[in-house]
Formats: sequence, structure tokens, C-alpha cells
Amino acid sequence: MNLTSLLINELRLSEYQKRALKKPDIKTVKDLLWHFPARYEETGEKTTIADLTVGEKAILSGRISGLKFEKTWKKKMNIARAVLNDGTDKINLVWFHQPYMAKILKENEEITVSGKIQTGKNGLPAGRQDLYVSNPTNLSKSNFNRLTAVYPETRGLSSRWFRFNIQKILNKLPAENFIDIVPQKILNKYHLPSLKNSLIYIHAPKQKKDAEAAAKRFAFEEIFTIQLSRMQKRIWRQKENAFSIKAEEKEINKFLKNLSFKLTKAQQKSIEHIAKDLQKNSPMSRLLEGDVGSGKTAVAALASFLVFKNGYQTAYMAPTEVLAKQLFDSFINYFSNTGAKLALLTSSESKKFPSKLKPAEATHVSKNRLLKWLEDGEIDIVIGTHSLIQDRVKFSRIGKSVYQNKKLAMVIIDEQHRFGTNQRATLTNKKNESDKRITPHLLSMTATPIPRTLALTIYADLDLTLLDEMPPDRKEIITEIIPPNQREKAYQKIKEEIEKGKQAYIICPRIEPSDIKKENLLTLNTRAVKEEYERLSKEVFPEYKLGMLHGKMTPKEKEETMKNFSASDGENRIDILIATSVIEVGVNVPNATVIVIEGAERFGLAQLHQLRGRVLRSTHQPYCFIFTESKSQKTLERLATLGRVKNGFELAEHDLKLRGPGELSGKKQWGISDIGMEALKNIKMVEAARLEAKNILSSDPELNNYPLLKEKLGQENLNIHFE
Repeated sequence: MNLTSLLINELRLSEYQKRALKKPDIKTVKDLLWHFPARYEETGEKTTIADLTVGEKAILSGRISGLKFEKTWKKKMNIARAVLNDGTDKINLVWFHQPYMAKILKENEEITVSGKIQTGKNGLPAGRQDLYVSNPTNLSKSNFNRLTAVYPETRGLSSRWFRFNIQKILNKLPAENFIDIVPQKILNKYHLPSLKNSLIYIHAPKQKKDAEAAAKRFAFEEIFTIQLSRMQKRIWRQKENAFSIKAEEKEINKFLKNLSFKLTKAQQKSIEHIAKDLQKNSPMSRLLEGDVGSGKTAVAALASFLVFKNGYQTAYMAPTEVLAKQLFDSFINYFSNTGAKLALLTSSESKKFPSKLKPAEATHVSKNRLLKWLEDGEIDIVIGTHSLIQDRVKFSRIGKSVYQNKKLAMVIIDEQHRFGTNQRATLTNKKNESDKRITPHLLSMTATPIPRTLALTIYADLDLTLLDEMPPDRKEIITEIIPPNQREKAYQKIKEEIEKGKQAYIICPRIEPSDIKKENLLTLNTRAVKEEYERLSKEVFPEYKLGMLHGKMTPKEKEETMKNFSASDGENRIDILIATSVIEVGVNVPNATVIVIEGAERFGLAQLHQLRGRVLRSTHQPYCFIFTESKSQKTLERLATLGRVKNGFELAEHDLKLRGPGELSGKKQWGISDIGMEALKNIKMVEAARLEAKNILSSDPELNNYPLLKEKLGQENLNIHFE
């Protein structure tokens, strides 16, 4: 059965409705059935028209008459009208913006409706004075005393439209056409309803516990299939071959002596885990999760050093050019006395270290030349952005040159969730053409606080190592929420710090006012980088040098700005950097001690924590000032958590508890739906799904005994399975 054809032809959609369905990305019957309600409304008690009172919710049954379609005189609004008579009295029914109701219903038809009783003239004759029901919900006779689903709506498609058409599909298709992909024994074990019953319960629950049972079932299925997919990929990856990287203690100690700091115990433990993985002949798959400033880059550098000393190559991919350049500079410091050849490859530039003319510096080279050196094995470590996954980028080939023993042995991905699954896979699949059996070791890293349940789900294919210790000389950041009338307090602290020789960031949610959508009330008072740069330069900090950094600047402009902000002295040194969240990841300027974040309500707690991490890079006292125009108690409570909780891991758990489904950006960032993100608050459910996935794969890694699961895991866009 063609599900797309069923959606378009069977439902007889108008061209307008077809266009309207594009916004919520509904293309198939499955998409429509999985368009779950956002909430439920109580329909009320069944009563008679004679007993109605204004303001109550009620269920009314009777015969309708006087059906007509009109346009209001003033606002030209399309409405449908009817009169309901139940034998005790009459009442008006009015459907605003739903003129089609006049065509759907029939004169003298007996119907049951629910809605709120309101009063108003509206130019309508009425039995009960001027009472009417606005946009009443049409119920079948079996639907008394139940909840009414309220759906995420889109222009032209109301909740009522979704209810009507979803019920039409559920009523038309018999139960045997809905096949559960979750094995029946698992459904029974956790008392989960069948697929057909779950769809009925979630769209038309008679009581609250029905909707909860359905939500639990769909959440379990989603978490279970994600776990299954990740674990299966892990099994496949472990069957591949990798280069065995030996770790000599003498070489490690030699490298560590070049560092200007001592490793923390957490860093030492992480290096032990990584070194042990690298020695295996199967590829490492490890996630290094560490708080901002915990020293992930140093761990990555030592891992790269081990690969280099074994004669192989490392590719290090970062999400932004700014971060890639900072990492390149850091690696130059780490590897300056090792003999390693480093490269930087982004869309805007390519560099090599060391330079032949100036061995202590890097030099710009042509991209074609750098790509040839990379392919010939003359580059030991390449650091770059998405440019690394271009088809033109190839790594060393056997017998090509005197560097014939060089191959890509390890891939490092920084802030790995910022890359799509396919992008990550493309880099780790860059293998030597002469030996396609070799797969690079993978080290993923993130400073983004991730709740434990989320990590267990989306990173089920990775071993997890936590850098849960900060360098001992770091001071605890002072975080304050500043009301609009105390803005000068933050500005004064910035001035005090600059007078001590320090620097500051001021973060704005937008680049310029034209980027702000005026129809969104949340953005009316949102500050923009360009506007704030002009205002602060003239009115607040005229005696200091200010700079800007945002996504619309050219790579050369960004590099020049960061060079001046990172400078230790000189007339071009920037004192205050006005920027967007482009500085969120990896920007490392130890001399910056103050950060001001404008429009903080527009950022999640994890992102705010990342931003304030920009001033956690030294032994100086750091300050973070949070500005918000919001008066919402919920928002203020959420921001207050940032002041109380300093640890990113703990903050992630708070964020999960405080923020409702949809606010965690699950679908956008992690590929998990709202209902799945809500399930992540339940550690028992996540662990149960993980256990069942592991049990199935332990005996059947290819899922040959579970064809529906195998098919689902192999599909990008999933459809309901019909016989």
C-alpha cells in the first residue's frame, strides 16, 4: 500500500492543505499518525442545554439546524454557524475560521459536541438568551467524559482537522495491518500496549492513564531502537581492523615534560584508557566528555603524539574555523620540539608547520600542495573543519613516497554532536585505498553538558570517559543575574578588570537588528552585536578598544579580530570583544576574566555554561553576568540554576528536569522526538531499553530473527509496516 498516495488521495486534501502539511513535514500516513497531541483538554460532563452556566465545559447532544457559512462584517472572518436543540432548549454553535464545518455536518443530524459555554450577542438568535459554544469539538456518542487532543497546529490545519483525519485513518485500517516492531515478549514484560492500541490511546484517550501508557510505549520504542542501532554499529565496528598503536612510557614522559602544566588525575586516567584502546587491533570508539577548561585538548594532543611516534597520521575535525585555528596554534606549542609536521585545512586557508624558512612558525601554503603532502604522508597531524571530509582530501598511500609507512590511524572529532552522523562517518571511513580493511581509531570529544540518560542513548556505540576534574588552581566562577536597572554594575566590573590588564566578552543573540523577527515578542528587546558595538564604543567604554566577532565576517576578518583579542599587548589589542555565540566552543583567551551574556533567556543552560566557560581559562577570578529582559518566573528560576550549579554534569541533569519537551531541542540537535526527550527523565526506562537491545544483539547481531527491526534500522525515513 502506497502510504503517500493514501494520505493525499484517500483524505482528498485540497492543494492548500497539502501545502500546509509541508511545514510539520507530514508526507505519509505514518507521519500523520505520529503527529502526537501537544496536550489534552477535559471535555466536561454531559448535561442538558437548559442546565448550562457560562464558563463551564460541557458535552451536549442534540439535533442541529440552521447550518450556514458567513463572513463577519467587520473583520471579514470566515465562520460556520448552527443551532443545537436537545429538547430542553437551544444554543448557538459557532466555528471561527472553520467554514468547512458547514459542509461536513448535515441539517437535522444528531451530533454530540463539547466546548466551553460563552456569552455574547454575535447577532445570533438564541434560545438561552445569548449563550453559544465557540469552536465546539464534534464527538461520537462513545466519547463522553474523555480527554480531547490538542495538536501542534499549522496555518490552515486546526486541531479539529488533525483529530478528524487521524480518526478516519484509525477507523479505516484494521488492527492486523499495524505490526509491532517491538517484540511482543518485551511489550508484555514492561506492560506496554500494542501499536494499534497505543495510537488510539494517544489520539483519543478516554482517561489520562491511557495517554500516559501510549506515551510510555512510544518513548520506549524510540529509545530502544536508537540504542539498538548504536550498539549494532559498535559491534560492526569492533569487527574491523585498526593499526595497533604502541605506547612507550619513556616517550609519553618526554612529551609531558614539554607541557607548562601538570596533568590532573582525571586527564591521566583518560590517557590510560585511550592508550589501552589504541594498542588493540580493533578500532577505538571513545567519547571524552569534560567540563569547560578540564583539559581535553591536552589529552587529544598526547593521543595524537602516540599515533605520530608509531608512524601514522591523525585527522582532527573541529566545528568552526575559529576553533580549528586555535587548536592548530595549541598543537604547535605541544609539538614544537617533536619533529611532527602539522597542517591546518579549512575552507578559507591552509597552513603547514614548521615553515622551512622559519622553523618556529607556520606558513601559508596552497591547498593543492597541502593535499598532495597529506596524500604522500608528509603531514602527521591535520586539523581542520568540514573541509577534511571533502572527496579531494586523501590520506597516505602505500608505496607512494618515502613516507610509505604512513596511514590515517586516528580521527578526533571535537564537539562531535555538532556534526551530522554522515559527516562523522565520512571522516572515519577515509581509508587507504590499498588496504580497505583498516579503520581509524575514533576519539570524540565534547564540553557540552549531557544528561546521563542522553549519553547512554545517543552514545551507546562509544565508550565514555569523563574528565570530571578541573586544574587545581582554577577559581570558582561568580555568576550573577543582573536586572535591567542594574546594568551599570556589570559595566563597572568590566572597567575594573580592564584597568587590571584583563579583558572581557559581551555576548549578543543577534548580529544586527534586521536579523530579529519583529513579530516575535521575545526578540523586541534583544540586543545585536553591531548595534551594541556602536553604543558601547561611544557611550559606555569610549576609552577602551572594542572589537566584533560574528558569523557574517570573512575568515580573514575573524582571524584578525581573534589575533588582536589574543594579543598580550600592543595598540591593536582588543579590550572588549562584542560577539555572538560563535565564541561558544573552544575559544581560549586566558586573560579574559569577565563575560556578559545579553538575552540569556534565548540560550539553553548548556549553552550558557559553555559561554561562561570562556573565562574559566586561567587562575584569575572569573565573572559571568547574565542579562535578561524576561519576567517569566520559570525563566528566572532556570537562570538562577546557573548561578547555583557550577559543574556541567550536574547542570545537565537540572536542565533536563527544568525544561519541558520541545525546549531541549531534541529533534534538531540529537535526532530524538519530544516524546523521546521526555522519556530521558526516566533513567529506569533508558536502562531497560538498553538492556533489551543488548540482549537481542548478543544472540542475533544481524537481527535476522527480527526482520521488522532490521528494516527499521536500515531506513532513514521510517513508515508504518502494513501487510
